Amino acid sequence: MPTKAQLKVANKPIKVKIKTGDKVLIIAGKNKGEIGFVAAVAPRERKAIILQENPEDANQPLPLNAAIKHRKAKQQGEKSMRVKIPVPIDLSNLMLIDPKTNLPTRVGRRLEDGKLVRYGKKSGETLP
Repeated sequence: MPTKAQLKVANKPIKVKIKTGDKVLIIAGKNKGEIGFVAAVAPRERKAIILQENPEDANQPLPLNAAIKHRKAKQQGEKSMRVKIPVPIDLSNLMLIDPKTNLPTRVGRRLEDGKLVRYGKKSGETLP
């Protein structure tokens, strides 16, 4: 049975400074220096899935920090293939790209009109 402290932590909302759709720079790992956009965020695990725009097919983005899975042919005549699957990356390895300056920036929070908003620390501008 969980203790009172564990229940309190479990019910506390998790504040994440990176949201779905943000443009980010990967600052650590095998894809260091790559720029992509956030496809999904898991606040409890503090992880995100990052995709990159595909120049060949706009409808099919490429995964960054991908693992390769080998898929065996199921029917005769079908080919076996290698499929790239996006692997979640820790939020501490990401830096938000400021839309105004197009440079990586840290993210802060401040009250504006009674509402908590995100802002880029480099430019001081409110983030959408």
